[in-house]
Amino acid sequence: FVGVVKLFSRKLSVHALRPEQWYNDGVAYPKLSWLHSELLPKLSRWALESKASEFKSTLSLIPVEKYGILYQQLKEKYKALVKVWPEVTDPEKFVFEDVAIATYLLVLWGEERAENGTTTKQSFVDLGCGNGLLVHILNNEGHPGKGTDIRKRKIWDMYGPGTHLEENAITPSNAFLFPTTDWLIGNHSDELTPWIPVIAARSSYSCRYFVLPCCFFDFCGKYQRRQCKKSQYKEYIDFITDVSTVCGFHTEEDCLRIPSTKRVCIIGKGRRYSEAEEPMVEERRCDYIRGREALCTSSGVSMNVNQCGNRGPHNDNGQNISTPANDWVNGFQPREKTEAVRNCSALPRDFVDAVVLRVAKALLILTERDIESSDCGDAWNTGGSLLISEVVNLLDRSTLQALKKECGGLQTLLKNNHQVFRVQGGRVFIRDWRTHTSAQSPRVTSKHKPLPSGALKTRLCWFHTHHPHGCPLPSEDCAFAHGATELRPSTKPKKII
Repeated sequence: FVGVVKLFSRKLSVHALRPEQWYNDGVAYPKLSWLHSELLPKLSRWALESKASEFKSTLSLIPVEKYGILYQQLKEKYKALVKVWPEVTDPEKFVFEDVAIATYLLVLWGEERAENGTTTKQSFVDLGCGNGLLVHILNNEGHPGKGTDIRKRKIWDMYGPGTHLEENAITPSNAFLFPTTDWLIGNHSDELTPWIPVIAARSSYSCRYFVLPCCFFDFCGKYQRRQCKKSQYKEYIDFITDVSTVCGFHTEEDCLRIPSTKRVCIIGKGRRYSEAEEPMVEERRCDYIRGREALCTSSGVSMNVNQCGNRGPHNDNGQNISTPANDWVNGFQPREKTEAVRNCSALPRDFVDAVVLRVAKALLILTERDIESSDCGDAWNTGGSLLISEVVNLLDRSTLQALKKECGGLQTLLKNNHQVFRVQGGRVFIRDWRTHTSAQSPRVTSKHKPLPSGALKTRLCWFHTHHPHGCPLPSEDCAFAHGATELRPSTKPKKII
């Protein structure tokens, strides 16, 4: 018990305890009464409770010992990629996550070969392969296969000719069937996720699949939540499992060891029906997709299923010939080849300025009368505050529709304009730069140290131009230009969009 208490004591902070629970000696030192009355009962309860998880235990389908040994080997082998990672994503997270996923697949496939009494390594196709690292590792470890994504990444050129990657937009159709492939992979495959069991089922009777769902998509459009008793993530995992079962797979679920909250994978290994029953099962798949179509339509998502069961004509090489009549769905939209910036930074400047001015005026009006009626007629109007939901009511429908397409919408736009606004606790305030730079607030000033003179006044001061009382700071103290004559060229490199 003493060791456990010491461990927890180290993790406790002064802010976590009330004043009467710790000695004022500069360190967290809980009193024995608190340890006895609060900590010990909690430790006892945590040790005895058996809270059932929504998902299976980690690595339940493969030998953990084999996984651990192979993971360490692959981690050592591919860790050098962290130092040369050319993408804007976090290299440690993405490299070691893909190493872990590759390790899982290699062990899973090794067990499958042992079970089937074969030494031939399985072939694969990674649909929506992204940075292609998973494909690179699997190719390097002797598995024939390729990755396909709608957009080429910078790192693709670093892998060399042994890694097979192609730039292509995948649509659910007869043009994208893989009759000679053993496994289809969907690693965070987004809008393709629910289609991968269908594509695997229609490619060949022996095709299997591995899917690691992340973003929630239905067959066409965003997935619409149906229940409240489960978490949204669990409900979506159950949806993909349901798709797999309808497609006729023996479906299994496992939890990976990766640095992600979305780490539950779904695996379709074999079929629950004989190959002679394929036409009957295919009809069941079509009925299921039509049922999802009705749900999507009732939710306002357009989806038209066409030629569900028709595998379409093949050329001399056994490949499917894509024609409009062979598409499985009308209205399926793969992501754009050029990823759109949706953090409000790409909105037209006039549009942003109009929203900022309208919201700022509404905040200033809230305290305008108080300023006029006070004895201090020259007081600077700091404005009132409004809830985000109240600010929404200030904007017209077309403005709100434009903001709805952006990640974070109105709140992101207001936060982006931090020169004018302060967003805190779901409320919007006018930013008072006198308080912002005041020495009375060391917690704030430590985060906002004075900028070097060469970096100052690269933007016009909004308050100097638009506030009825002008800027609350004199020109020499304001970080923004009081007029065009004070503007200086920016020293920052231009943002690449």
